[in-house]
Amino acid sequence: MVRRIRRILLILLASLLGLVLVAFLAGNVILRGSRPRLEGDLQLEGLLQPVTVTRDTLGVPDIQAKDRRDAARALGFLHAQDRFFQMDLQRRNAAGELAALMGPALLDTDRDTRRHRFRMRAEQVVAATNGIDLEILNAYTAGVNSGLEDLKARPFEYLILRKKPEPWRPADTVLTLHSMFLDLSLSTAYTEEAYANVRDNLTPALAEFLLPRGNRWEAPVQTEPVPGVQIPDSAACNVRDWSYEGRTYDEIRTELQAPPRQDTAGSNNWAVAGALTGHGGALLANDMHLGHGLPNIWYRARMTWPEGDGIRAVVGVTLPGTPALVAGSNGQVAWGFTNSYGDWADLVIIETDPEDPARYRTPEGWKKIARAAEIITVAGAPDDTLWVEETIWGPIWTTDTKGRRLALRWTGHDPEAVNLNLRHLEKAADVDGAMAMAATVGIPSQNLVCADSRGRIAWTILGSIPRRVGWNGRLPVSWADGTHRWDGYLEPAAQPRVVDPAEGRLWSANNRVSAGKNLALIGDGGYGLGARARQIRDDLRVLDHPMEKDMLAVQLDDRARFMGEWRDLVLAVMGQYPPAAGSPSADFLQVVRDDWSGHADTGSVAYRLVRNFTYRCIDGVYDLLTDRCVEADPDFRTYWLPYRHAVTWEVLAARPDHLLPPWSDDWDDFVLKAVERTMEPTTGEDRALSDYTWGNHNTVVVAHPFTQLVPWLSRWLAALPQAQPGDSFMPRVQHRRSGASERMVVSPGREKDGILHMPGGQSGHPLSPFFLAGHRDWVTGQATPLLPGSAVFRLELVP
Repeated sequence: MVRRIRRILLILLASLLGLVLVAFLAGNVILRGSRPRLEGDLQLEGLLQPVTVTRDTLGVPDIQAKDRRDAARALGFLHAQDRFFQMDLQRRNAAGELAALMGPALLDTDRDTRRHRFRMRAEQVVAATNGIDLEILNAYTAGVNSGLEDLKARPFEYLILRKKPEPWRPADTVLTLHSMFLDLSLSTAYTEEAYANVRDNLTPALAEFLLPRGNRWEAPVQTEPVPGVQIPDSAACNVRDWSYEGRTYDEIRTELQAPPRQDTAGSNNWAVAGALTGHGGALLANDMHLGHGLPNIWYRARMTWPEGDGIRAVVGVTLPGTPALVAGSNGQVAWGFTNSYGDWADLVIIETDPEDPARYRTPEGWKKIARAAEIITVAGAPDDTLWVEETIWGPIWTTDTKGRRLALRWTGHDPEAVNLNLRHLEKAADVDGAMAMAATVGIPSQNLVCADSRGRIAWTILGSIPRRVGWNGRLPVSWADGTHRWDGYLEPAAQPRVVDPAEGRLWSANNRVSAGKNLALIGDGGYGLGARARQIRDDLRVLDHPMEKDMLAVQLDDRARFMGEWRDLVLAVMGQYPPAAGSPSADFLQVVRDDWSGHADTGSVAYRLVRNFTYRCIDGVYDLLTDRCVEADPDFRTYWLPYRHAVTWEVLAARPDHLLPPWSDDWDDFVLKAVERTMEPTTGEDRALSDYTWGNHNTVVVAHPFTQLVPWLSRWLAALPQAQPGDSFMPRVQHRRSGASERMVVSPGREKDGILHMPGGQSGHPLSPFFLAGHRDWVTGQATPLLPGSAVFRLELVP
């Protein structure tokens, strides 16, 4: 009997193992079937003429076409084969259609995004597209669908989700651009909302102090002065007279504590004129800082096609979902971007009718607030209906702390400011041509820095700049009587620009670049502090006849010059008031004084301590001064306010008694208490101070989005986590989940000497040889050639 049972169990176990083996083999076959096609011959419907696609050891394609439309079709084919799921997420992100794929967990995200009604707006943009631009869009769309259909199995993500990918449509390319608007431009609205809270709930003098227009670390290209931090006098603001209802600072700090905002920190770009370089050609460098993921946001490519009497060749990075080169070189002009943080959105105070809240006042009289139903499909759950309220200026966005409704006027909503004209930079013959094209491009407005093959350099804003009437756009106002409004967009000739600067150098790092009339046109949407831009500028000024490798060295500069100033400040105070031996503050002093390397390097405890000390000082100043803002809006966060480090620094330098928190005896005591709070999380039962390194905090994760839902998938869908040097206030920007999405250096006409590397690899498929190809060079900062290498695979696409 026992033997019989054992035999039955063995048979069942063998059967089960067999089923598991069959399932594994079947899954492996299906998974392999979704790998991209790399070589051979393939008939591609719609091609005008044959196209050759070669790939090097990194999987970088060289698309050799005889027509720009065929190049777009081939690029669409490659994008779909390597990156379709990424493309799908981007279009769904903008359209508010993620829940249809991923289920109820993303319904709230969709409801938030649907207020923009981007799918409707994308269709409007497509309807306004014509001529060769429409032909290229349609060719690209058809290429995407051909690439998807050519896979033997659907991309593996859809197998896991048990969904079928939906075909690509022309509007989806526009939605991909809208997704970038959400990522790069919508922050202006949140900034303005925070500024309004400060204005409406604090005294004018205190609001002016907390909303400075400039600071001591700025490094603009245009140097006309801008007012800096203005400390209010005791008559205007005396915190010693405020009532705190018996609360201590720790109680206020606990009430105000919130998860920190992810610091994406923007991007860097700069150019050096040919007269200053080692080879006489102008040099362009660009590293765009975005969230990390697998696959990376960019897709490397080179494309060639006949044009006029020659061959047009473009090389750089593309954005899957779109047919244009985003940043790179066409042999005559090279270009790169940083997020401009100009003011591209305004919040409009809606004056509603007291007797009928559904009516609001406009320059043409009373109008009804329009309502549109947005039906949101949810996988595994019933459809959801969202009613979007619209005004003539845009959707109702939020309610301010005075109970007034605010509408959002934003370039991202305007079909006039969104288009596919980025492709036109491919034809720029010199920086003058690039400057003329910049204002016609419909993407989130960026700092465009470019260089040409004649050795010239230039900067402008690429994208649409609203022409404001009646106010500067910094704070919400009513547009009801027509005295405040947007009067269209600036003409191309009126766009701010700097061409052939006398210094022979240009730079931007999300800081304020312009001044005077140009700054008034661009506005202020939340500029970066400027310390990073200053370090880049200073690096460039000391270079003697730089070459490409010198530009990469600047991109990798992790010297902590900004934090070094804060180190000097705290050491000066602690030198006057030595801490008790054996205390945590004594440990702070010893490490920061004796172990400072001057870099944000992975082994540095001192850097991490000084960095954290600066934020404890900021908390000590801001948590008190903005207490009333939090009372008015519990979701208020001080990280939306400008130049917090600069405001705090000026307070510590001036030491005004009337701004000293009552729980500090004097400003030296304030600093010493900030040191104590800095040390609170550094030690514990299982942690030594020596383990509190910057690298243990700044361990970079580059992973597929599925790993956030199922962490054990990281074994197959993530790069090995790496402790990385760098931080916000230096050229080498690096955070745990964001940083340089590429590093590019090129002199137009000398592309063979160019450099380009990026995190992750070309393909989003874990079984592709290109899933992580090139990632190691990005991690270590090694130079990878801009141009594709020798062909390893060849794919012939024929009509």
